[in-house]
Amino acid sequence: MKSFIISIKIFLFFTVLTGIIYPFLITGFAQLFYTRKANGSLINIDNKTIGSENIGQQFDTNIYFMSRPSATAYNPLPSGGSNYGLTNAKLKNLVYKRKKQLVIFNKLDSLTDIPSEMLFASASGLDPHISPKAAYLQVERIVQARNFNNDQKLKLEQLIKNQTEAPQFFCLGEERVNVLLLNLEIDKIK
Repeated sequence: MKSFIISIKIFLFFTVLTGIIYPFLITGFAQLFYTRKANGSLINIDNKTIGSENIGQQFDTNIYFMSRPSATAYNPLPSGGSNYGLTNAKLKNLVYKRKKQLVIFNKLDSLTDIPSEMLFASASGLDPHISPKAAYLQVERIVQARNFNNDQKLKLEQLIKNQTEAPQFFCLGEERVNVLLLNLEIDKIK
């Protein structure tokens, strides 16, 4: 009986420590030192939340850069990939359709090398980034849709360059561009 009481006390102690004290401590630390990140890195314009830097969104209009495909239609609740294997016929059909749509939408040559992130959904289905190469492939479409002149086109290309993020810690991942942030900056080009 003595061992049972000791085990109950230990159980209650660790329940309070790890279930109440630790979460409150970490949440307080995050709110104090990393408020914006702790609250989802939300982007607000005119007191209206338009998105998060960390969650991809669908942009299917000619005047904005397209995000990479999402297996969950950019819904964060059931986030995840399609889980199709590389030999799965459904995945092959999806990739073929996505490439065809991308080529038609951007008026590209059918032999254009399309970056893989524009053909395959991310593992979470919510990746907000594309490669600079994928962004540059979309420039002509946006220039035509917005009736940009040559100077504005150069500003748009410079914008991609300016918005390009280096690999994390200079060695993890690849260069990338946040599509939402890039699209917000396009509207500022006069």
